[in-house]
Amino acid sequence: MEAALIIFALMVLFAFLGLGAYATVKVVQATKRGVDRTITQARRTVEDTTLRAKSFGQVGVAGALAQLRLDLRTSMRSTQQALHDGVRVDASLRESIALFERLSAHGHELDDELKRLEQDPDRKRIADSLPDLRERTAKITQASESLRWAARDRARRFAEDDLSTLSAQIEVESDALRDWSRESVDHLAAAAAEWDAVQARAQASGNAQGNAQGNAEGNARGQSSGQSSAAGGWGAEQQQPALNPAAPAPQYPWQKTRRPESTT
Repeated sequence: MEAALIIFALMVLFAFLGLGAYATVKVVQATKRGVDRTITQARRTVEDTTLRAKSFGQVGVAGALAQLRLDLRTSMRSTQQALHDGVRVDASLRESIALFERLSAHGHELDDELKRLEQDPDRKRIADSLPDLRERTAKITQASESLRWAARDRARRFAEDDLSTLSAQIEVESDALRDWSRESVDHLAAAAAEWDAVQARAQASGNAQGNAQGNAEGNARGQSSGQSSAAGGWGAEQQQPALNPAAPAPQYPWQKTRRPESTT
């Protein structure tokens, strides 16, 4: 029994150690990714600032190459951000992201070539290749801008359609609320008037029936009184029977029997 408890305790201990090691590895990896992302962003910011300074501060081949790299990087980064932001609400942009990744391969290749040319001392040969470099950069940036603006137009169109539908629903609901309030007041007024009319008709009918019944009872009483008076004038007076005739006197066993009266 003690051996089993020791084995169970060791298993629990190893499980906690394994979970701790796994969590530590995950934290280290997340931290490393965060540091790498920060370093990448910092390096990108430094490179963009350097290119911007070269494009404004230098003339000739060096300034032209810096401007081409700056235009290429700015366009590609803006398109990438627009597509990744739009795919969260529109899954159909995944195909656009796949096309952009293929375009990014050409963009990275051109950026690396422009970066190597910045260190090349043969300025004359670089100047001769600038038209071709500008054409390649223009193709890539135009394709990138086409994807970016298409995604933005799609998002704006969806937003406009949603807003139009919402506005129509609100207008219908507003009209319904106004009709409901007016109809409710009219309905209550009509119901009150109808109730008053019904009560008036019922009261008038009750009064008419009461008057007719009273007249009929009066006529009946008049006829009965006339007949009784007529009978009293012609002869013997009729005795009205009592409603409750007197009951016979009770006989008790101790009472004596009444003797009949003799005639003598």
